[in-house]
Amino acid sequence: MCISLILWPQGYTAELPKIQLATPFQADSKTPIKVSEYFISEKLDGIRGYWNGKDLLTRGGNLIHAPKWFTQGWPTTYLDGELWSKRAEFEKISSCVRKHSPQQKITMSCWQKIRFMVFDLPKHSGTFSERIKQMKAEVATTDNHYWQVIKQEKVNSLAVLNQRLADVVEKGGEGLMLHHQAAYYKIGRSQDLIKLKKYNDSEAIVIAYIEGKGKYKNMMGSIRVKMKSGLLFKIGSGFTDEQRKNPPKIGSTITFKYIGKTARGVPKFASFLRVRTLALGQ
Repeated sequence: MCISLILWPQGYTAELPKIQLATPFQADSKTPIKVSEYFISEKLDGIRGYWNGKDLLTRGGNLIHAPKWFTQGWPTTYLDGELWSKRAEFEKISSCVRKHSPQQKITMSCWQKIRFMVFDLPKHSGTFSERIKQMKAEVATTDNHYWQVIKQEKVNSLAVLNQRLADVVEKGGEGLMLHHQAAYYKIGRSQDLIKLKKYNDSEAIVIAYIEGKGKYKNMMGSIRVKMKSGLLFKIGSGFTDEQRKNPPKIGSTITFKYIGKTARGVPKFASFLRVRTLALGQ
């Protein structure tokens, strides 16, 4: 598959991080979740990071060239988290994280706005409740504010959860993460870690452009894409005027959002989000 890649500097690839992945919330599930048993946190739209006690890595095992002062004094404990600054800044975060400059020539000031928001301890053998306590203990003894523990909270009803989701989305957030209090860290997809969004998202490869009409004359009107399943369809919304003048390259992979699917399986109300950038080996 042709994808848009972040070109990470060659010469260093650590052992592939063994991380836990979330399961999308199924609204039609016949087994409703007990909301009160879950910790709730905001789903951050940043770059996944993995601290192995010495180096900061991508989920694909490539070294992230953060300034030395960014990770100075971090614990030897393994940390799983998200490199993040604030909502709606994914592109800025991505641009900063993939920079690689000699420490003595540039301070990489963009990193001053980024925090490593830690949400789990991959090597800890306890339950998630116990891991939260340990994360808080670790950060309390570290004199470096560039890593923080993401806020975890409890709610007592589905109505409160839905209101929390609505509040986050209204402020420009992506959604929520629900982590069962008694769950152990599980490598791969976990049913105890749930991501909850107002919409679904997926990826597809750009295979063609369709010229715009009216105010979009002489610009891209929509793109024709192909999903991994082979399904072909068009996406014409979600683009800025600048993106219509310089559309995603043919062969690149994009992320789009949608709400439900047709009987034929075509995503409904599909809207462009971004060009998908992946680290080599990810």
